[in-house]
Amino acid sequence: MKNTRKANTSDIQQLSELFDQYRVFYHKESDIPSAENFLKERIENKESEIFVAEDEGKLVGFVQLYPLFSSTRMKRYWILNDLYVNDSYRGKGYSKELIEEAKELCKSSNASGVLLETGKSNDVGNRLYPACGFELYDSVNFYEWSNPEQ
Repeated sequence: MKNTRKANTSDIQQLSELFDQYRVFYHKESDIPSAENFLKERIENKESEIFVAEDEGKLVGFVQLYPLFSSTRMKRYWILNDLYVNDSYRGKGYSKELIEEAKELCKSSNASGVLLETGKSNDVGNRLYPACGFELYDSVNFYEWSNPEQ
């Protein structure tokens, strides 16, 4: 049974609480008002695609994807930037349903694929993503430059 759908502005309050849980999981300070503003801007400005998982009307998880483009392929890609399911609802298939939404978005937008990054120590994610058809892409080096002013 499908328990996922595209998020809309009426979801922002519940979604911002989940988003805050996600950020705290990644060792960031809790800040629900800023989470709410951030998500509202993404949805209203159509800067990301967010899908939510529901259980009896309560939001229990989400996935957020951002568009990017491949010059060599001359096509869009999606980066699966955020995937989170509340602790109490893990192991019930919500993550897989959210990933399926991401794949459907890729197909419906005629994109080349979905990219994601996860930590080497994320045992759950490193089992989940291959089980959902993602391949470990280790033929390139991934580099990051961080703005020292941020």
